[in-house]
Amino acid sequence: MSPRHLELPVDGHDTTLTVEVHGHWGRPVIVFPSEAGRAQDFANNGMVDAVRDLVDGGRAKLYCVDSADAFSWSDRSVDIEERARRHGAYHHWLLHRLLPFVADDSAGAEPLALGCSMGAYHAVHLVLQRPDLVPLAIGLSGNYDVEAWRSWGEPGDTAYFANPMAYVANLHGDHLDWLRDRASVLLVVGQGAWEVDPTGSLPSTRRFADVLADRGLTHELDVWGHDSAHDWPWWQRQLAHHLPRFC
Repeated sequence: MSPRHLELPVDGHDTTLTVEVHGHWGRPVIVFPSEAGRAQDFANNGMVDAVRDLVDGGRAKLYCVDSADAFSWSDRSVDIEERARRHGAYHHWLLHRLLPFVADDSAGAEPLALGCSMGAYHAVHLVLQRPDLVPLAIGLSGNYDVEAWRSWGEPGDTAYFANPMAYVANLHGDHLDWLRDRASVLLVVGQGAWEVDPTGSLPSTRRFADVLADRGLTHELDVWGHDSAHDWPWWQRQLAHHLPRFC
């Protein structure tokens, strides 16, 4: 079955972002690409084929989205606080444009979020912000500290609340209890090429798992071997290994 393509507008901006939908039924999976990627990257890099049995069998319906990283986190010309402010427009699009469409299109089935590399950050951050809407994240080879992303300038409140490594460490009280009841995070990372240098994914994933454990948040950490690289062929294997558990 050929994927469907649609464009959803970004409020307050003269632009749209693409959503590529694979599948006809099943649990909705919101898929974020790697840094500054596009909706079609997931299919073009063999990830849809890696779980083709789930998609064609009506167990998973993939909603692959454009990133806005080139405008936000990857724009080195602006400081970290401005990058975070721009990211806020993307987060608003996810909550107010994408998720209502997904709910409509999938008869209200409970979605999960998934991403590779910087996409892992987007998936995990979305779940930690709104587990009432998306309760499960799968992060493949992520780095969860936005201050480590070649940033400069003084982080303010906007950057703090967009940085899981920062805000999760300080969760407490009723809000922490609320997250404990609703959010679940699966962190997957390899120990091979590019997982340490230059991405920092391996040390960041391990540190973030420790932060989640310290706060008592539901999570799993799955560290693959020294042959497992920060690259699509390994993400294909990791996705095929884990996604059937949840669909």
